Amino acid sequence: MLAKRLIPCLDIDKGRVVKGTKFLQIRDAGDPVENAVLYDKDRADELVFLDITASHEKRDIMINVVRKIAKKIFIPFTVGGGLRNIQDITNILRAGADKVSINTQAVIAPELIKESSRKFGSQCVVVAVDAKRKNGQWEVYIHGGRTPTGMDVVAWIKKCERLGAGEILLTSMDQDGTKSGYDTELLKAVSTTVNIPVIASGGAGKLEHFYEAIVKGGADAILAASLFHFREFTIPQVKQYLKKRDIEIRL
Repeated sequence: MLAKRLIPCLDIDKGRVVKGTKFLQIRDAGDPVENAVLYDKDRADELVFLDITASHEKRDIMINVVRKIAKKIFIPFTVGGGLRNIQDITNILRAGADKVSINTQAVIAPELIKESSRKFGSQCVVVAVDAKRKNGQWEVYIHGGRTPTGMDVVAWIKKCERLGAGEILLTSMDQDGTKSGYDTELLKAVSTTVNIPVIASGGAGKLEHFYEAIVKGGADAILAASLFHFREFTIPQVKQYLKKRDIEIRL
């Protein structure tokens, strides 16, 4: 069995780490470089950096911040937000990212998934999906959770896999920031449908929530933000907890 991964996420707005609830009520969570260095020292398995307003504001990602982080850390580094074309992706990878995360533009121009996976390899391409419950299923949202698409989440993720996505970063908008647990029903619906890794995002509040995302939801990796930013739990604490519950994870 492949080891499960624990991934802190830096949501960036105006050069600062921020965190909200259900994509709203945003509050400051510190300097991105300082946070990144801390997570590297804490032996996080990876780090995700998302410029959460770049797509909505139709601007380029904050590449100077990406460069600063990439120089300071030694763990795999995924960067997303406002990536519109192959050149944008090339620039981010040259700035030091190991993977890119595409969300809004993947929906608008799905051929970008295919083009980027062919050029850089599928292992480099993470498709982020923001999901919200609707009539017993889940709808895809874009522009940082501002715009509903009418698309079914499971059908969209299956298409992403066919187009060459190497991984799915799946965020439950309903659970995001609530600390009431991951949407394990959503995770299971996706993880049992595709053969690529699924990263669970949105809802961590207790140690058992990480375990449930893996065991009940079938997640390959677990992402969290505010719990780690405000030091309610540390990466080592969560890893030790999972290890004691017989989850394969790197300490």
